[in-house]
Amino acid sequence: MASGGFGFAAVGVAVLADWRRRPGAAICLLGTGAAQFGLLALIVLLAYGAPDWAALATVPPLVAGVLLTAAGVRRVAAGDPRRAGGPPPVWPRVSAPAGIATLAAAGHLAAYGPFSTGMVLIGLAVIPPLVVRELISATDNRRYAGRLAAQEAHFRALVSGGNDLILLLDDALRVRWQSPAAARLFALTDADVLGRHFADLLHPDDAGRIARLLDGVLAGDRPTLLPARMRDGRGAWRETESTVSDQRGVPEVRALVLHVRDVGERRRLERAVHQLAATDQLTGLANRRELLRELRARRGGSGALLVVDLHGLGAVNDGRGHAFGDTVVVEVARRLRAVAGPEDLVARLVGDEFAVLTDVGPVLAYGLGTRLLAALAEPYRMAGDEAVRLQANVGLAEVGGAGPDDVLRQADLARRRAAQLGRDRIEWYDAYLEEQLVRRLDLERELPGAVARGELDLVYQPVLGLADRLPVGTEALLRWRSPVLGTVLPAELLPVAEDLDLIGEVGRWVLDRACRQLADWSAGDRRLWMSVNVTPGELTAPDFLPRTAAVLATHGVPADRLVVEVAEPRVGPELPAVVARLAGLRSLGVRTALDGFRAEHASLAQLRRLPVDLLKLAPAASSAHRPDAAGAGGPVRPPLTDVVVGLGQRLGLEVVAAELETPAQVDAAARAGCRYGQGHALARPATAERVEAYFEEFPSASR
Repeated sequence: MASGGFGFAAVGVAVLADWRRRPGAAICLLGTGAAQFGLLALIVLLAYGAPDWAALATVPPLVAGVLLTAAGVRRVAAGDPRRAGGPPPVWPRVSAPAGIATLAAAGHLAAYGPFSTGMVLIGLAVIPPLVVRELISATDNRRYAGRLAAQEAHFRALVSGGNDLILLLDDALRVRWQSPAAARLFALTDADVLGRHFADLLHPDDAGRIARLLDGVLAGDRPTLLPARMRDGRGAWRETESTVSDQRGVPEVRALVLHVRDVGERRRLERAVHQLAATDQLTGLANRRELLRELRARRGGSGALLVVDLHGLGAVNDGRGHAFGDTVVVEVARRLRAVAGPEDLVARLVGDEFAVLTDVGPVLAYGLGTRLLAALAEPYRMAGDEAVRLQANVGLAEVGGAGPDDVLRQADLARRRAAQLGRDRIEWYDAYLEEQLVRRLDLERELPGAVARGELDLVYQPVLGLADRLPVGTEALLRWRSPVLGTVLPAELLPVAEDLDLIGEVGRWVLDRACRQLADWSAGDRRLWMSVNVTPGELTAPDFLPRTAAVLATHGVPADRLVVEVAEPRVGPELPAVVARLAGLRSLGVRTALDGFRAEHASLAQLRRLPVDLLKLAPAASSAHRPDAAGAGGPVRPPLTDVVVGLGQRLGLEVVAAELETPAQVDAAARAGCRYGQGHALARPATAERVEAYFEEFPSASR
């Protein structure tokens, strides 16, 4: 009896404990208890000799137990869902003592007969403690189950509220599970994702690459970051980054774990920052940093870089204001874009320097540079303002194996060479050009201070009368004896001096030194003149006339012994100012000469305007013949020198044939009527001491 009571109590507790969690199992347990009650009742009735009809009372619980057990088993087999929050099943632990007690009671009845009253009381006394114990155990289990449910809800909330979508992939890279955040972050349902290959969720351009990376992880490679575009539940492509973790060795997971996060906004911000960092804010063109990055990306490929330098933009800013200048710069950028190809990169390097990076070869790039010059030379007409014109130079360098800084340097060197040679020019970089530019940089570095260091020197070339071959004068020729660069001739020295604004300092030294030497040579009866070359810039300087008069007075040189020469090809741009200065020199008594006369139509036309005393004829003109109308085999006209000499005589000018290198040239100049001659065929340039020794060979010098 004790065991029966205990068993019924245990079954009742187990049913109550399992009903909320697993109702199918609770029904099975209830059927088991009913069957147990029927069997226990049958044993008691048989033990105490009850009438046969009383045994029929055990049939309902036995039948009910069988039916309930069958119903519970069928419900469990159909997938009886577990109800959250219920405690774990306790009926095996509860019913086991009852079963043991029942077997013990049955054995006692078979062996010893009925229970005594004391034994029944003792058995019944065991029931309350066991029932209390099981009730306490069930309460603890329910509390434990509640804590587990709370923790599960907590972690589920964390996973659902996170910013990462978590996916579990099997060995075939099919999605086995996705976190609840999928619906919130990507509008994806389980039906959209579960069972599909992960690559099917990605953009076709990214799917193959990501699949290969994941296959590598499955093969044991180190997990890596997976950037890809993934389609969301609305059909839009989202930029994502995924971290992958191989958890196949963890029994509770057994999958590849992907943490997928949307990085679209971050990428947009990165692109915006890159756009700001790589773009010139005024023109919208690429800046220097972006140009170098693109050159680095194209290293080893083909193409060309053109560097464009504008001239005159500073004057526009000074005269019209920076607002107008900015408008011109924007228009320059527009023209560059219009001329450049659609795949070309147009960049702004500094204020007035631009660059065009093109994929075409050097020949086509040269043509592109020519079109750029033509487009930039067009007038810039702004609303309500007078049109302005700008000049430009273009340097071109090929893109090849050189680094980006080297390519840009080469193009800039070519641009500098173009600027040295004039305006609206395009120059192509080569190694010789770089040698010239390096030489130019060395000259620019060493020339300042050369006068103070005593590095300048003069050599003198006699001028002879062609009739008697007697010296009548000399020409002072400048030499720079640089201890670093060696001897530098005027053709290389003077352009650098002009660019560095040192031409006035050099010219003052030359004039003073030449007049001092002329004074030494004029101490006796020798009457010689000294020719000094000046540039138009020197000649038109405000202090040139008073400075010349002061030097003549200082050394006691008669003014008519000094001849100031100016090169004819450089007179044109500053003709009015040059005419005024030459007239001023003649008023001082100083003679003037036009050097390098080319005997062209324009030169002959302006000869009447120039107040000069001597005309130094270039060798090309002194040997020129022009065919007669009779043809190549007919008679020829006399050399053009005859025309120039005749014109000089009518204008009161003495003609000097310069740069006579051969005896034949000397004879031709004499036959043409030139009175004087100068060149290596007559006398070479030499130091003052050697020229003075040369003069000693002649007892007197004719004028």
